[in-house]
Amino acid sequence: MIVVQMNERSSSLDIARVCDHQERRGMQIRVVPGRRGSTIVCEGHSETDLELKKLPSVKAVSRTNCSYPLASLEVSGPQGPVQIGRGLSIGGGSVAVMAGPCSVESREQLLETARGVASSGASVLRGGAFKPRSNPYSFQGLGSQGIDLLLEAREDTGLPIVTEVMSPEDVEWLAPQVDILQVGTRSMQNFPLLKALGRVDTPVLLKRGMASTVDEWLQAAEYILAGGNSRVILCERGIRSFDKSTRNTLDLSIVPLVKSLTHLPVVVDPSHATGKRHLVAPMSLAALAAGADGLIVEVHSRPEEALCDGPQSLDLPAFDGLMNRISRLMEALEPEESEWGLKVAM
Repeated sequence: MIVVQMNERSSSLDIARVCDHQERRGMQIRVVPGRRGSTIVCEGHSETDLELKKLPSVKAVSRTNCSYPLASLEVSGPQGPVQIGRGLSIGGGSVAVMAGPCSVESREQLLETARGVASSGASVLRGGAFKPRSNPYSFQGLGSQGIDLLLEAREDTGLPIVTEVMSPEDVEWLAPQVDILQVGTRSMQNFPLLKALGRVDTPVLLKRGMASTVDEWLQAAEYILAGGNSRVILCERGIRSFDKSTRNTLDLSIVPLVKSLTHLPVVVDPSHATGKRHLVAPMSLAALAAGADGLIVEVHSRPEEALCDGPQSLDLPAFDGLMNRISRLMEALEPEESEWGLKVAM
């Protein structure tokens, strides 16, 4: 595979010359637009890159066997943080904490929770309006009514919102309304959905599949990147294993490993990973110490009444305590800032 990086000011004619040059050599071409110039991914075999490098507006040419060149740190290099709205970025040195209920259940529940996590310093409000459930009789979310409530909570608190999208048909109308679109573990390899997300500019939080390898996870991200959407955030949420002591097995070794392979930010979901409320705080702190760029934590104003995932949800006082502990942890890690580059985004 050959990856051609074009200059920012390259013209459509310059790009067409590169495509023609490679197609005449039997290569399959994908042109990916980007803020720092288009990238041309060429699949196939070519004997030499010398002529290619001499073409107008070609900035760099690289060969790779990597199956996710756009996500690769080695191939694409550092890309900077993912911008969420005007005042927040994920990656690049700050820690973003996304918090809120697993599912939007009512106006009262959402607003109370949203105001609580905002006062404790959360940077993003999470809430599911469309819920993929293993049991068809379980609560499936409020749908578009839940989105309306999330928009009201954003207006009330000023927090950006992240919510799950399940089908390609929903991407077009959801993308302009929410700040981050979440791809759940069951949808990680829903390729029509990933392609649809590549056609919008809204940031995407891509959760690792419950039984997916790192390569499969990063190739799923590549689908979005190859569509032209560079704003992808990876989320480790635990994988299935033989042990049922916890809901899933949280693989924290993935955090530094994946950060050595990709320029994409990596956040951790300790709620779904453990399934147990008393494990959320210690695993949150461990994830940040391992170098995660953020957390997504389930918080509910009344977890005992939750329609979804109550046993793993923190109440508001517990979340406030966690945020205080995160601040102290970041201060303790400050001498290592050159390595981890972490600070809390309050």
